[in-house]
Amino acid sequence: MDMVKTETSQEQDYGTEFRELLESSFNYQPPQRGEIRTAIILQIAPREIIVDLGVKRDGIVPIADLERLEPAFRDALKVGAEVPVYVLNPRDLDENLIVSINMGMQQYDWEKARELIKSEDVVTVKVKGNNRGGILVQWNRLEGFIPSSHLVSTTSTGSRDSWDDLNENELRVKVIEVDQARRRLIFSEREAQREWRAQQKQRLLAELKEGSIVKGTVTGLRDFGAFVNLGGADGLIHVSELAWHRVDHPRDVLRVNEVIDVYVLSLDRGTNRIALSRKRLLPDPWQLAAERYHEGQIVEGTVTNVVDFGAFVALDDGLEGLLHLSEMGDGSLKEPHSYLKKGDRLSLRISHLEPEKRRVGFTQRWGGDAPAGEQSNGKHTVDGTEAVAAAPAASAEVEAEAAPEATGE
Repeated sequence: MDMVKTETSQEQDYGTEFRELLESSFNYQPPQRGEIRTAIILQIAPREIIVDLGVKRDGIVPIADLERLEPAFRDALKVGAEVPVYVLNPRDLDENLIVSINMGMQQYDWEKARELIKSEDVVTVKVKGNNRGGILVQWNRLEGFIPSSHLVSTTSTGSRDSWDDLNENELRVKVIEVDQARRRLIFSEREAQREWRAQQKQRLLAELKEGSIVKGTVTGLRDFGAFVNLGGADGLIHVSELAWHRVDHPRDVLRVNEVIDVYVLSLDRGTNRIALSRKRLLPDPWQLAAERYHEGQIVEGTVTNVVDFGAFVALDDGLEGLLHLSEMGDGSLKEPHSYLKKGDRLSLRISHLEPEKRRVGFTQRWGGDAPAGEQSNGKHTVDGTEAVAAAPAASAEVEAEAAPEATGE
């Protein structure tokens, strides 16, 4: 009895050695669990598909896997076609080689997703739903997620209820995280939009020329200037280029979504920056200042800024100058802030005018030739109220070294 067992064991050992020798002689690589192989469809049956993996046994794609395939893709499968398959089980209890077409296709998608992180290419996903943290999307055969912080396509409310309106919409996104073990695939619409804007800006920089006039839409207002969209990319109008007069904040002359013409000041293709100007398209008040104004002339203007040494006043055509503290009221004021505020309308006299230096100074201390009624009662209007001025006195020029002049530059 022991001899029979020994002979049987030896025969098994010989069989194993022969199989290993045969496999090594043909460089045979047996299929391994989790491996992706290219297979050729041999037979399509109602409940399974038989495929050839180039190994000793044909692979079987079970009905459960076929049901996970998209109907259009499943119906398009033909005998002789090549498909990627994922080895589920190299040898089940019935000695069958079980493979999955669905997981084979998914594996390709995971590999592609990892490549997309390196290439930073933009892809399209379809919205399938949402949860508390963001949007659920479908990309090829994988489910992914866009966190709310990386989502751009929301309504003005930005609430979770508004996300329902995105269902079945297609979004342009970039892959930012891939973790196949946890089946975690994270996308960012914000990063894709940043990439798209960069591409649009490069296109615009290639097409635009300095000195050209283009139309744009105001997209944002900041203390330092206004952003204007020129068709996919933003340029900046610095606050000094908004108007010929001093602008305290861009909202004083522009509003968001306003469509305006802008002048292209400069293009920096190295940093992808576009500098724009609004005032270059407006009449320069200094060009006709010598013809329209003269020293001693009575004019009306609006206070654009109040500073410790006086107030800047802009005439209606944009010509801006300084009303020095010593020229306010009767000349005895200690500080201007309790006397004037931004937006006040004033009646003033031009004390000195230097168009070639783009300088103009104002005074409220009326000279002997003040208009009738103004000299007699010594009053002027400040924001609808009357303030008492001094008796007639000669106006004094405000020199540059005593206080800064408005240059309009």
